[in-house]
Amino acid sequence: MFYIIGLGLCDEKDITMRGLEAIKTASRVYLEAYTSILMVQKDRLESFYGKEVIVADRDLVECGSDEILKDADKEDVCLLVVGDPFGATTHTDILLRARHLGIPTRVIHNASIMNAVGASGLQLYNFGQTVSLVFFTETWKPDSFYDRIKENAERGLHTLLLLDIKVKEQSEENLARGRKIYEPPRYMTIRQAVTQLLEIEALREEGVLSADKTLAVAMGRVGGLNDQRILAGPLSSFLRAPPDAFGPPLHSLIIVGRKLHHLEVEYGEVFAEALGEAIALSETQVDGPTSDQIGEKGRQEGKQKWREIASKVYGVALD
Repeated sequence: MFYIIGLGLCDEKDITMRGLEAIKTASRVYLEAYTSILMVQKDRLESFYGKEVIVADRDLVECGSDEILKDADKEDVCLLVVGDPFGATTHTDILLRARHLGIPTRVIHNASIMNAVGASGLQLYNFGQTVSLVFFTETWKPDSFYDRIKENAERGLHTLLLLDIKVKEQSEENLARGRKIYEPPRYMTIRQAVTQLLEIEALREEGVLSADKTLAVAMGRVGGLNDQRILAGPLSSFLRAPPDAFGPPLHSLIIVGRKLHHLEVEYGEVFAEALGEAIALSETQVDGPTSDQIGEKGRQEGKQKWREIASKVYGVALD
């Protein structure tokens, strides 16, 4: 049997009981390690599962699937995936390869950003197409994401943007020379994402995004218990916030749609307060009681800005 098992969003304890049982019986256990990242090291998984875990990079999963699927028709082999197994098309592809080889398959689901995004307070059924935002280069700035955001916006729907990660990537020079030398891992930040969004808006000029009038919710390490960060406000505010306000990667960003409900606004107020506080404290370097006063003022300003845009721009009726 070939299993693809979702690990959830946080650490080794997020796996389901059904997933853990499958791992215990497996002869080989692989960890797909490039479409997302887990918040713990591999040795934590091995200790908890009582099994060796083989890290499977892009080359192994996409080009060396025969090695992963070897003997899976006679014994149990597991591929572990951060989040849910169907969070990336790569996993659908390897399932199809297994089926073509006559290997029985089983998928064990778990939480992913696609449903945990509800922690933002935005209602899941008000989300449209999910969009991936890739790193721009000097010569490559794809803008197809803009059209998806526009389509969602025209229907009043929220847009979840999954921010790019680069793991085990080669430079153009090393790739051209055939050298197996890899660049350090990179994870797109909220500030970089907002900068790229506004850059394309400036080029397209279709009024889909506005620095001061488009509300957004930034999410860091969703499901990460004490590491989780959620901040809300207009796009321009994310450019003012200090980088550490968003916590460590992975980050996601939500563009708020015009069908914004008053309960979504109310739920998001605490996240707007957090963003306002982070900005106020970063822009005023003080300590002691004065710092508390500045933080409180920032919280109130963040909340007020969130509510004001929701009311005047999005047309939400608020008390």
